[in-house]
Amino acid sequence: MTLDALLQSLPPYAKDVRLNFSSLGREETLTAQQRDGLLVACGLASRNPDLARALEAEAAPRLSPAALAAAKAAATVMAMNNVYYRFTHLASNPAYATRPAKLRMSSIGNPGVARADFELWSLAVSAINGCGRCIDAHEQVLREAGVGEEAIQAAVRVAAVVASLAVALESVRAAA
Repeated sequence: MTLDALLQSLPPYAKDVRLNFSSLGREETLTAQQRDGLLVACGLASRNPDLARALEAEAAPRLSPAALAAAKAAATVMAMNNVYYRFTHLASNPAYATRPAKLRMSSIGNPGVARADFELWSLAVSAINGCGRCIDAHEQVLREAGVGEEAIQAAVRVAAVVASLAVALESVRAAA
């Protein structure tokens, strides 16, 4: 199903979701690659296959193969890291936070795109997945790289809108 068809399938109570999604294309603080990579990464993080496919179909023609792969890598490596680091943050035993993760995450070190773009995508996915420790880490890296608060907030806004779109689409499916 196309993105337009998914958006048209939203019920009236999801009007704000549709309007918020339409405003994402007018976001001026993000580059086109950052915005399109966010759509792909957040679509995957939403765990809604229809939405993930539609967002990738929408964004992929404007992304290089390397950027598309990096956006997918951000979503997949953050799925792993967000679970692990959320555990180390929330566990009562502080010893877990001092132990090595022993998880491969080479895509973080060599994402194939500008570091800031990959970090924005990772931050947005971490926001969807609710990992405060990862959010803090990515936000700090972004600020150290000179990315402004407006761009950081815009990336999280994309994540929020995509997450709400996934919930709205699930409500349509549940009602069917």
